[in-house]
Amino acid sequence: MEEALRALLLADAGVSAAVGNRVDWMASPQGAALPRLVLQVIDDSEGDTYRGPDGLSQAMVQVDAYGRTYADAKGAARAVRACLDHYVGGQFQAVIHQTTRDSRESGQGAEDIFRVSQDFDINWSVS
Repeated sequence: MEEALRALLLADAGVSAAVGNRVDWMASPQGAALPRLVLQVIDDSEGDTYRGPDGLSQAMVQVDAYGRTYADAKGAARAVRACLDHYVGGQFQAVIHQTTRDSRESGQGAEDIFRVSQDFDINWSVS
């Protein structure tokens, strides 16, 4: 799922216009340019029946959009939402946006970094 989700985001024209190829899982390389996306799995559970796994999983994935300005972070987040919300295709049965949070973090020096975090429920086929 992780590889397919990253590939989906990188293939989207709006996302690539906003962040280029700066889409990483868990952390960005030190000194990575902004804006950028960082993804992490918050929760993932495999579907189960009395006969065992049913081949489906449901995950919650957080997508953080970082930018030097709020506009950059918000623009990248909007591109992500346009790409993912209600997406169905490939191994993805449904991707649904759940929540969005805006924040600001202290960067190196006197510069702040803006972040827009979004949570997506992802129903996906394991096989």
